[in-house]
Amino acid sequence: MVKARAAHKSRLAQGDIIRDVECVEYVVERNGQLEITKIVFPLIIVLTQDCDLAQDYKFRWSRQPTKTEDKLLLSVLVAPLYNAEHVYIGEHLSELGMTMVPVPRNKSPGNNLRKNETPRYHYLEFGSDIPVVPSVVDFKHYFSVNAAYLKKVKAKNFVCRISTLYREDIAQRFASFLSRIALPD
Repeated sequence: MVKARAAHKSRLAQGDIIRDVECVEYVVERNGQLEITKIVFPLIIVLTQDCDLAQDYKFRWSRQPTKTEDKLLLSVLVAPLYNAEHVYIGEHLSELGMTMVPVPRNKSPGNNLRKNETPRYHYLEFGSDIPVVPSVVDFKHYFSVNAAYLKKVKAKNFVCRISTLYREDIAQRFASFLSRIALPD
Protein backbone atom coordinates (compact mmCIF):
# COMPACT_ATOMS: atom_id res chain seq x y z
CA MET A 1 0.00 0.00 0.00
CA VAL A 2 1.43 3.34 -1.06
CA LYS A 3 1.29 6.25 1.36
CA ALA A 4 -0.23 9.44 0.00
CA ARG A 5 -1.60 12.71 1.36
CA ALA A 6 -4.69 14.45 0.09
CA ALA A 7 -3.46 17.78 1.50
CA HIS A 8 -3.13 20.26 -1.34
CA LYS A 9 -0.04 22.43 -1.70
CA SER A 10 0.12 25.04 -4.41
CA ARG A 11 3.37 24.10 -6.08
CA LEU A 12 3.80 21.12 -8.35
CA ALA A 13 5.72 18.29 -6.73
CA GLN A 14 7.08 14.95 -7.80
CA GLY A 15 4.47 12.34 -6.94
CA ASP A 16 1.46 14.63 -7.38
CA ILE A 17 -1.52 12.82 -8.83
CA ILE A 18 -3.79 15.08 -10.87
CA ARG A 19 -7.09 14.43 -12.67
CA ASP A 20 -8.04 15.26 -16.27
CA VAL A 21 -4.71 16.31 -17.75
CA GLU A 22 -4.56 16.94 -21.49
CA CYS A 23 -1.86 15.59 -23.77
CA VAL A 24 -1.65 17.14 -27.23
CA GLU A 25 -1.44 14.12 -29.51
CA TYR A 26 -0.81 16.10 -32.68
CA VAL A 27 -1.39 19.40 -34.47
CA VAL A 28 -1.93 19.52 -38.23
CA GLU A 29 -2.54 22.50 -40.51
CA ARG A 30 -4.86 21.81 -43.45
CA ASN A 31 -5.97 24.57 -45.78
CA GLY A 32 -5.36 27.26 -43.19
CA GLN A 33 -7.23 25.36 -40.45
CA LEU A 34 -5.52 23.87 -37.41
CA GLU A 35 -6.58 20.43 -36.29
CA ILE A 36 -5.55 19.71 -32.71
CA THR A 37 -6.05 16.28 -31.22
CA LYS A 38 -5.84 15.88 -27.47
CA ILE A 39 -6.01 12.93 -25.15
CA VAL A 40 -7.41 13.66 -21.70
CA PHE A 41 -5.93 11.29 -19.14
CA PRO A 42 -8.19 10.70 -16.13
CA LEU A 43 -5.17 10.48 -13.78
CA ILE A 44 -1.46 11.27 -14.14
CA ILE A 45 1.50 11.21 -11.80
CA VAL A 46 4.24 13.84 -11.90
CA LEU A 47 7.67 12.25 -12.56
CA THR A 48 9.92 15.33 -12.85
CA GLN A 49 12.45 15.60 -10.02
CA ASP A 50 11.13 17.57 -7.05
CA CYS A 51 14.21 19.77 -6.78
CA ASP A 52 13.62 21.02 -10.33
CA LEU A 53 9.94 21.64 -9.60
CA ALA A 54 10.82 23.56 -6.42
CA GLN A 55 13.30 25.77 -8.29
CA ASP A 56 10.77 26.40 -11.06
CA TYR A 57 8.13 27.39 -8.50
CA LYS A 58 10.50 29.64 -6.59
CA PHE A 59 11.61 31.62 -9.64
CA ARG A 60 8.38 31.51 -11.67
CA TRP A 61 5.91 32.51 -8.97
CA SER A 62 7.93 34.32 -6.28
CA ARG A 63 8.48 37.42 -8.38
CA GLN A 64 12.09 37.58 -7.21
CA PRO A 65 14.18 39.41 -9.79
CA THR A 66 16.67 37.13 -11.53
CA LYS A 67 19.34 37.70 -14.14
CA THR A 68 18.46 34.52 -16.04
CA GLU A 69 15.55 32.13 -16.39
CA ASP A 70 17.64 28.96 -16.31
CA LYS A 71 15.68 27.55 -13.34
CA LEU A 72 12.36 27.60 -15.21
CA LEU A 73 10.97 24.40 -16.68
CA LEU A 74 9.45 24.36 -20.14
CA SER A 75 7.60 21.17 -19.36
CA VAL A 76 7.02 18.55 -16.69
CA LEU A 77 7.31 14.79 -17.23
CA VAL A 78 4.19 12.88 -16.26
CA ALA A 79 2.77 9.41 -16.84
CA PRO A 80 -0.82 8.22 -16.87
CA LEU A 81 -2.25 6.02 -14.14
CA TYR A 82 -4.39 3.22 -15.50
CA ASN A 83 -7.03 1.27 -13.61
CA ALA A 84 -5.28 -2.02 -12.73
CA GLU A 85 -8.40 -4.03 -13.64
CA HIS A 86 -8.26 -2.58 -17.16
CA VAL A 87 -4.54 -3.41 -17.45
CA TYR A 88 -5.21 -7.03 -16.47
CA ILE A 89 -7.59 -7.44 -19.42
CA GLY A 90 -5.57 -5.26 -21.84
CA GLU A 91 -8.25 -2.60 -22.21
CA HIS A 92 -6.65 0.40 -20.50
CA LEU A 93 -6.35 2.23 -23.84
CA SER A 94 -9.58 0.95 -25.39
CA GLU A 95 -11.00 4.49 -25.59
CA LEU A 96 -8.17 5.28 -28.00
CA GLY A 97 -9.04 2.23 -30.10
CA MET A 98 -6.00 0.31 -28.87
CA THR A 99 -5.89 -3.24 -27.57
CA MET A 100 -3.02 -4.00 -25.25
CA VAL A 101 -1.51 -7.33 -24.19
CA PRO A 102 -3.44 -8.63 -21.18
CA VAL A 103 -1.58 -9.16 -17.91
CA PRO A 104 -3.24 -12.22 -16.37
CA ARG A 105 -4.22 -11.20 -12.84
CA ASN A 106 -3.79 -14.57 -11.09
CA LYS A 107 -0.73 -15.84 -12.95
CA SER A 108 2.94 -14.87 -12.75
CA PRO A 109 2.62 -11.71 -14.92
CA GLY A 110 -0.13 -10.28 -12.67
CA ASN A 111 1.68 -11.25 -9.48
CA ASN A 112 4.93 -9.73 -10.80
CA LEU A 113 3.09 -6.53 -11.71
CA ARG A 114 1.62 -6.18 -8.20
CA LYS A 115 5.06 -6.84 -6.63
CA ASN A 116 6.62 -4.20 -8.97
CA GLU A 117 8.89 -6.79 -10.53
CA THR A 118 7.94 -5.87 -14.11
CA PRO A 119 10.27 -3.01 -15.18
CA ARG A 120 7.74 -1.35 -17.51
CA TYR A 121 5.03 -0.96 -14.87
CA HIS A 122 4.61 0.39 -11.36
CA TYR A 123 1.63 -0.82 -9.34
CA LEU A 124 -0.01 1.54 -6.83
CA GLU A 125 -2.64 0.71 -4.27
CA PHE A 126 -3.98 3.52 -2.10
CA GLY A 127 -5.47 3.69 1.37
CA SER A 128 -9.20 4.11 1.88
CA ASP A 129 -8.74 7.87 2.40
CA ILE A 130 -7.59 8.36 -1.22
CA PRO A 131 -10.34 8.00 -3.87
CA VAL A 132 -8.24 6.10 -6.41
CA VAL A 133 -8.65 2.45 -7.39
CA PRO A 134 -5.55 0.21 -7.60
CA SER A 135 -3.61 1.66 -10.52
CA VAL A 136 -0.69 0.99 -12.81
CA VAL A 137 1.83 3.48 -14.17
CA ASP A 138 3.07 2.42 -17.62
CA PHE A 139 6.52 3.98 -17.99
CA LYS A 140 6.31 3.58 -21.77
CA HIS A 141 3.50 6.15 -21.90
CA TYR A 142 5.21 9.13 -20.26
CA PHE A 143 4.77 12.55 -21.84
CA SER A 144 5.54 16.18 -21.09
CA VAL A 145 3.09 18.91 -20.13
CA ASN A 146 3.63 22.65 -20.01
CA ALA A 147 4.55 23.57 -16.42
CA ALA A 148 2.23 26.59 -16.14
CA TYR A 149 -0.69 24.62 -17.64
CA LEU A 150 -0.15 21.74 -15.19
CA LYS A 151 -0.05 24.11 -12.19
CA LYS A 152 -3.35 25.61 -13.34
CA VAL A 153 -4.98 22.19 -13.75
CA LYS A 154 -3.62 21.08 -10.38
CA ALA A 155 -5.41 23.97 -8.66
CA LYS A 156 -8.79 22.35 -9.38
CA ASN A 157 -7.94 18.70 -10.08
CA PHE A 158 -5.43 17.70 -7.40
CA VAL A 159 -6.05 14.20 -6.00
CA CYS A 160 -3.11 13.46 -3.72
CA ARG A 161 0.67 13.48 -3.35
CA ILE A 162 2.65 10.26 -2.98
CA SER A 163 4.89 10.37 0.09
CA THR A 164 8.63 10.88 -0.36
CA LEU A 165 9.91 7.30 -0.08
CA TYR A 166 7.29 5.94 -2.47
CA ARG A 167 7.80 8.67 -5.06
CA GLU A 168 11.58 8.08 -4.95
CA ASP A 169 10.93 4.41 -5.65
CA ILE A 170 8.76 5.34 -8.65
CA ALA A 171 11.40 7.82 -9.91
CA GLN A 172 14.19 5.23 -9.61
CA ARG A 173 12.14 2.62 -11.43
CA PHE A 174 11.24 5.13 -14.17
CA ALA A 175 14.91 6.10 -14.61
CA SER A 176 15.89 2.45 -14.73
CA PHE A 177 13.26 1.73 -17.38
CA LEU A 178 14.45 4.65 -19.53
CA SER A 179 18.11 3.67 -19.22
CA ARG A 180 17.66 0.03 -20.18
CA ILE A 181 19.94 -1.29 -22.87
CA ALA A 182 18.24 -1.99 -26.19
CA LEU A 183 18.99 -5.48 -27.40
CA PRO A 184 18.71 -6.47 -31.06
CA ASP A 185 15.72 -8.63 -32.06
